[in-house]
Amino acid sequence: MLDSLEMIKLHLGCGSKQIPGFVNIDINWTPAVDQVCDISQLTIFEDASVDMIYACHVLEHFGRHEFTTVIKEWHRVLRVGGLLRLSVPDFAACARIYLDGGIDDIRYVTGLMVGGQRNEYDYHKMIFDEPSLTQHLANIGFGQVQRWDWRTTEHSQIDDYSQAYLPHMDREHGMLMSLNLECQRVW
Repeated sequence: MLDSLEMIKLHLGCGSKQIPGFVNIDINWTPAVDQVCDISQLTIFEDASVDMIYACHVLEHFGRHEFTTVIKEWHRVLRVGGLLRLSVPDFAACARIYLDGGIDDIRYVTGLMVGGQRNEYDYHKMIFDEPSLTQHLANIGFGQVQRWDWRTTEHSQIDDYSQAYLPHMDREHGMLMSLNLECQRVW
């Protein structure tokens, strides 16, 4: 049982990336997973019981008619003032680097657009850009939506897709392919 003064932080869709101090949740078990759970139905958490949710490159795995229901579920478990930190493939960045000739092979953006397709859950069903995702978050009850820099987070040492650059791993000169937005539950 958690101490009532301890912050509850969830890392949703963690896969093989465990973040210390977070409850690491995924639908598939790996050694990094603390709790096997469908992240669209967080019934193991009470309303307004969570302080922070980090969801890196998982929201796009839900279809265009279901992703808002998933965000509403995350809204339900977050306390008012709680932080939702999202990272999704940035459709605008992927289109820009492809159309501007920043890459010479479509395979570089294929995984970002359609998923790795390594198992039944690893398919992308939705695309996002900053204006559309910001509007969806506001409609659900989140405010203060802003970009976040992976370098400034408590989980910056975790090499995940929030740090997806093209050319691959060129964090100094490459283009960030991940749309990293955070917001607070306002009601």
